[in-house]
Amino acid sequence: MTRPSDVQLEAGRVYRTAQLRGWGANPTRLARGMEARGELVSLGYGLWLAPATTRFGRAPATDEALLDAFLDGTAWVKTGPAAWNSLGLGATALFAHPLVYNTKRTGRFDVGGRTFDLRRQAFPMDPPAEWFVVDLLRHTDAAGLEREDVVGALALRRNQFDAGRLRDMAARFGTRAEQEAVARALAS
Repeated sequence: MTRPSDVQLEAGRVYRTAQLRGWGANPTRLARGMEARGELVSLGYGLWLAPATTRFGRAPATDEALLDAFLDGTAWVKTGPAAWNSLGLGATALFAHPLVYNTKRTGRFDVGGRTFDLRRQAFPMDPPAEWFVVDLLRHTDAAGLEREDVVGALALRRNQFDAGRLRDMAARFGTRAEQEAVARALAS
């Protein structure tokens, strides 16, 4: 079985098996045939990469492409050390696996050769820096920090953040302990 010649795969894009249904009655068999011809690469979990070729060989899928396909287009946000360290509040942690909040799955998943720590948790659609401050307060242990050290650093840098938005993010997405930590930092 071959795919219709008028359909072009987008290099670097990750496809779900169900997305191939429009090209044939048996999308799994179609995908396996395309894999045998080198047009697709199996990533697991019913995901397929249309490989992009660089001068160094085949490029892997981006984290964003993997997560978009794996989470089937639902909202997600990548958080963790990269975001926390950029806040200037003393975090210098590293994680082996990206922390991803989403609305669909929880667990550690190996997708396309990369591991993601997924958690179903509420988050704003376009998180501001203030949300990442609240997230850091939630994960001070994982970041190798003491909560009071983060509160002290936040008190020193409170002009760097919008106080109203910080209170709002703590109220909407934080626990009582995180709300109290924000209040202490802003009162200092």
